[in-house]
Amino acid sequence: MKPIRLLSGFVTVGMWTMLSRILGFLRDAMILAWLGTGPAYEAYVVAFRLPNMFRRFFAEGAFNMAFVPMFSKRYEADEDAPGFAAQAFAGLASVLLVLTLLAQVAMPWLVLGLASGFAGQEQFPLSVEFGRIAFPYILFISLAALLSGVLNAMGRFAAAAAAPVLLNVLLISGMAGAAWLGTDVARALVWTIPVAGIAQLALVWTAARRAGFTMPLRRPRWTPEMARLVRVAIPAALAGGVVQVNLLVGQQVASYFDHAVGWLFAADRLYQLPLGVVGIAIGVVLLPDLSRRLKAGDEAGSRDALSRAAEVSLGLTIPAAVALVVVPLPLVSVLFERGATTADDSAAISLAVMIYGLGLPAFVMQKILQPLYFAREDTRSPFNYALVAMVVNALVAVGLAPFIGWIAAAIGTTIAGWAMVVQLALGVRPMGEVARFDARFHKRIWRILAAAAIMGGVLWAAMALLSPFFGMAGWRYAALAALIMIGMISYFGIGQLLGAFQLAQYRRALSRRG
Repeated sequence: MKPIRLLSGFVTVGMWTMLSRILGFLRDAMILAWLGTGPAYEAYVVAFRLPNMFRRFFAEGAFNMAFVPMFSKRYEADEDAPGFAAQAFAGLASVLLVLTLLAQVAMPWLVLGLASGFAGQEQFPLSVEFGRIAFPYILFISLAALLSGVLNAMGRFAAAAAAPVLLNVLLISGMAGAAWLGTDVARALVWTIPVAGIAQLALVWTAARRAGFTMPLRRPRWTPEMARLVRVAIPAALAGGVVQVNLLVGQQVASYFDHAVGWLFAADRLYQLPLGVVGIAIGVVLLPDLSRRLKAGDEAGSRDALSRAAEVSLGLTIPAAVALVVVPLPLVSVLFERGATTADDSAAISLAVMIYGLGLPAFVMQKILQPLYFAREDTRSPFNYALVAMVVNALVAVGLAPFIGWIAAAIGTTIAGWAMVVQLALGVRPMGEVARFDARFHKRIWRILAAAAIMGGVLWAAMALLSPFFGMAGWRYAALAALIMIGMISYFGIGQLLGAFQLAQYRRALSRRG
């Protein structure tokens, strides 16, 4: 994949992810407006996080990080890639069916494992009920993720990237319909989750078929190829989902503080916008590209792809992180503060957003560095690093909670993210020049940092000038839009002048997306 095509694929995934995250904001704003941060909202958070956690392990974490490199190499060498994918699909489906049935029985214990502070409170039975309804989502979305990996390896990114948009569209529609009919919004929201999973699977299944890739249903068989896939996938399950695991540790701590589970979840949704648009998009495009290049022995091309991915992702992530640290309250208050969500909620969510913002570059760097391991089918090293990061997270979150309260959970997540990056960076050294960023990256990264720092100062001054408008119901949306535009114009203008990046490269990528 040529550099411009790599960037074009990134732009395609990023734009669809951007749309999904924007709709996700609308969804979360509607949920908070109708439910506030009370028991029903916290029960929804736990119920929705359960299938998402297992999805990270079984789909994005384990299967995509193990399956995509193996499939990409077979696809490149024309070694019966369709047969391999069909075997993986059948095996994954059978495991997920058993897991879903077991989860229905074990749901009370699963809820205790995620939020033991709910025991004896109103949130606990609601979480169990909502969890049983929502959990089948894992079956459909994990199979959709496998098909998405197939499409990505074939260089077809649009349909897979568009699938999450369906989830948000259906959840928004379900809530709006329930509110219009005067029925229970919370239960309508939860029941829509598995329906959305079915729709997402149907979308990527159709896209794969149109691409000439059929997925015949077959009985799962234990073959040497599947044994190798499982051996690679087991450590990848933890390594690929380390951020989710750390968030769950934080949720466990937060469950002992009133409203804290909801505050952390809302903050998580806000910083997930740049993480999804940049980090996930780079990871989705970079992993199959590196796998193909390594199979072909193209070390120079691999290094160039890695360097450009890091250059583009950090060029977009670092200013986003600065904005989350400098102006979190305007962002949170305008996006979430309405209906049952109060100014106190906004202040608490903003504090968590600021802490997560400090860790945002680390979360993105993980997405860049991990493919270097996964493309070589080395999932054990990231697994070991993930264990260390989780221990760091638990020590910080649990150790600090008695002294500083619920915000210790966010601090633990951020520190663990940087601990993971340090280990990944040290671990790639034996890989040689192919795993090192090139001279162009080292030249531009300092200019990116300078442009982002100047933008932070501009944002702080603009926030001070616009602060009266954020308190006016009719003007706060315009004030936030102005603040965002000021940040974007200042960063990209200063960055272009400093030579941090070339805007023409992004324009060429936009003209080739698809």
